[in-house]
Amino acid sequence: MIEMRDPGSPSDPPEESVRHSTGLPGLDVVLQKLLPGDNVVWQVDDIGDFHDFVVPFCSAAAVEGQKLTYFRFAWHTPLVSDSHAEVVELRPTEGFEAFIAEIHQVIRRNGPGGFYVFDSLSELALECFSDQMVGNFFMLTCPFLLKLKAVAYFGVLRHYHSPQAAQPIAETTQILIDVYRSQGNLYVYPRKVAGRTSPTIHLLHAWEGDRFRPITSSAGTAEVLTAVPWSGIQTPPYGMGVWNHAFFHAEEVWRAQLRKEIPREKVREAFRGLFRLIISREERLLELAEKHLSPRDILGIRARMIGTGYIGGKSAGMLVARSILLGENPEWEGKLEALDAFYIPSDVFYTYLIINDCWWIRRRQRDPENFLEFADEARRRILTGSFPQSILDGFERMLEYFGQSPIIVRSSSLLEDSFGNTFAGKYESVFCANSGKKEERMEQFLQAVRIVYVSSMSEEALRHRAERGVLDQDEQMALLVQRVSGAQYGDMFYPQVAGVGFSFNPYAWSQLIDPKAGMVRLVFGLGTRAVSTKVDDYTRLVALNAPHLRPETGIDEVRRYTQRLVDVLDLDRQEVRSIPFEEVIATSPGLDSDLFVAVDETAGLYQRDRGSAAIPFKSLSLDRLIQETPLAKDLKSMLATLEEAYDQPVDIEFTVNLRQGGDYRINLLQCRPLLIREESLSTRIPEDIPDQDLVFQGRGAVVGTSRAFPVDRFIFVVPSLYSQAPLQERYSVARLLGKLNRLQSRNSRVVLMGPGRWGTSTPSLGIPACFAEISRMSVVCELVTMREGFSPDVSLGTHFLSNLVETDILYVALFPERRETVLTEEFFLSRPNRLADFLPNETRLKEMVRVVEPTENGEEIWFYADCLTQSMLCFRRYRDKS
Repeated sequence: MIEMRDPGSPSDPPEESVRHSTGLPGLDVVLQKLLPGDNVVWQVDDIGDFHDFVVPFCSAAAVEGQKLTYFRFAWHTPLVSDSHAEVVELRPTEGFEAFIAEIHQVIRRNGPGGFYVFDSLSELALECFSDQMVGNFFMLTCPFLLKLKAVAYFGVLRHYHSPQAAQPIAETTQILIDVYRSQGNLYVYPRKVAGRTSPTIHLLHAWEGDRFRPITSSAGTAEVLTAVPWSGIQTPPYGMGVWNHAFFHAEEVWRAQLRKEIPREKVREAFRGLFRLIISREERLLELAEKHLSPRDILGIRARMIGTGYIGGKSAGMLVARSILLGENPEWEGKLEALDAFYIPSDVFYTYLIINDCWWIRRRQRDPENFLEFADEARRRILTGSFPQSILDGFERMLEYFGQSPIIVRSSSLLEDSFGNTFAGKYESVFCANSGKKEERMEQFLQAVRIVYVSSMSEEALRHRAERGVLDQDEQMALLVQRVSGAQYGDMFYPQVAGVGFSFNPYAWSQLIDPKAGMVRLVFGLGTRAVSTKVDDYTRLVALNAPHLRPETGIDEVRRYTQRLVDVLDLDRQEVRSIPFEEVIATSPGLDSDLFVAVDETAGLYQRDRGSAAIPFKSLSLDRLIQETPLAKDLKSMLATLEEAYDQPVDIEFTVNLRQGGDYRINLLQCRPLLIREESLSTRIPEDIPDQDLVFQGRGAVVGTSRAFPVDRFIFVVPSLYSQAPLQERYSVARLLGKLNRLQSRNSRVVLMGPGRWGTSTPSLGIPACFAEISRMSVVCELVTMREGFSPDVSLGTHFLSNLVETDILYVALFPERRETVLTEEFFLSRPNRLADFLPNETRLKEMVRVVEPTENGEEIWFYADCLTQSMLCFRRYRDKS
């Protein structure tokens, strides 16, 4: 087993032969001096009392020739002057990861030994971090200092911290001293002194000149200690911790304002800090939240939180979007399904990493050169880890609340669904049937949490963060736990309709479509078929300004590209299953199937003509839902409202559940910014290009905005060779493309072309490359040659599409079998293959994977694509040498 602990982890005991002074001879007698590696925590009522002990400690450092380092991060008066120490200015508002990384970097740079003074840890909880994270900070930093045999002073305010901070600090530190001030005199009460004993070491001591006199009388001790309330009292304001105290205070201010005792401005001041405690540090999201979330909303969120920290981007986006709609038009109250969710904030994840010995591995993942090192070991530890009892207690209460209703555990990381980073599809969401005995339900849920946690360290997620340049950002995983939207039909649970929507339609297949009106992709059943690429089925695409239009042409295409499989949560098997639509409607008692069924009489006649019984074929159709209800109108209004509030396009996830009488409720599950290029949607494609200059030309799926540019490079997977390649060879092709992808500069204009579906998990249907392996391409072109009847335009997964839009990659499909299509394959086969120039040791697949560039004699290869006419053109031309 590889020992994963950082060099700062506790191991060897300190050398008792070397002792250091506190700078106070009398205190040295009480504590028997300080041992190398001692962390000393001073609990005080006023930070000035801590300062009284810091000053002589600094003098002792000078006398002993010890390097003194002062970490300055609080608002209180400085504890140490610049002349006595190296002062390290820190900004905890930039996030926990950056904060602790800088501290550890300084300690590591200083090397063994040395004296350290830290500002009041209580101000971290007051300003930036929760009690849980203050405890985490101490559990990570104290052993680091112990290992290096350094001596450090920490100050904390008494009664400001909950057990989430107080307990790990008390358990981890070597020395814990309570400081009391009574009638102008200072007293010390050593609660813990590791490695030293004496008959009076744990008595109250009075500071009298150079002497610390033990108080041996009960009356004297009681007089001092009873002047301060006992920390075990769990009523406000004692024992509730800084985090809870902040919410308690804000609620009191809000209720006072409701009684008209104070002005509204006081409420805004009291709640402003709470937004930064639970919503986000991102300014644009904070601005939206402060504008649209009310004090009642914030307190309601807190009541549903298990633990402390941020609720994450997905939760915040969903809550803000719902508030935007309800604030804009009260009629949404009757159209939105009630929100029923709990939040497991980011601190729980961080603590889980620490107690399961994964934190040091995670620290290594900030390094762009070695971010995948030990990731497998981290994933193993996460999947087998344990949770703190306080969190387990919260989970148990939540599961009791949900009863046996199915639930879903959804990722909601700090960077997820934020402005500039959607992380669409990079992290897991896990359905729980939530059935069986209480213990079984708890284990199902815990495993679901672990699966989402471990997805934060998947190779695809880490590569995506590296590609986006955010490996060093504070990416913590919060969770959103919701009651699954839908209804139970026998042993199946599913919503009647689910989908995703875009306020801007990057897929305008007709000139009648207004891209600014938005689009939705709808499925019958769970939304997993709408948000993920499904190579075996199709979804219904709806342009919201023209919902009657379909991308398919003719009844044959409509029949061919209709959804056939339905994703349901099988309560008996406790898993998500894909079941044929006919089987679902036949075994769904209580479902009004007439709204979703189309009867194909021609199929029955076809059977009769061949001597079989004429049984009409029933297929899924959402035509009545779209044409006979105001759903399309409501979704268009929803997207327009949200885009206006966000001041940029958005995409959403939702479900629709019909009620008796034809009414329905929309459950808005997610809302996030959609990154769209601000440019003209139409590009005029040149005409009359000589045949000998054509590289390819055709009409098909053009997913993304129109564009025209000279191509720097083609990466071409030869269809005829790929289709004959064995399964393992196809995976090798995908990995090779990933290596090529990482070698492309961000400014290169590269066109990637290959047979079948890109991003598929089924190599027989295409190339199984994940998005991170094609993320630096300018155009991804699908050559539809792998199988008959394949229609890429209506089956692109939303997560894949979101990634394309986010990275400004154009996705096109070329149909070589169509009469109007031109594909000059000889262009790619006859030119020099530059694969070896990029990857000298990866030439085994050089016949199948070809890297082709323009020649050096003035040749240019131009690519044009027009999303309105769904047409594309690539041709050669030569620069005028004159």
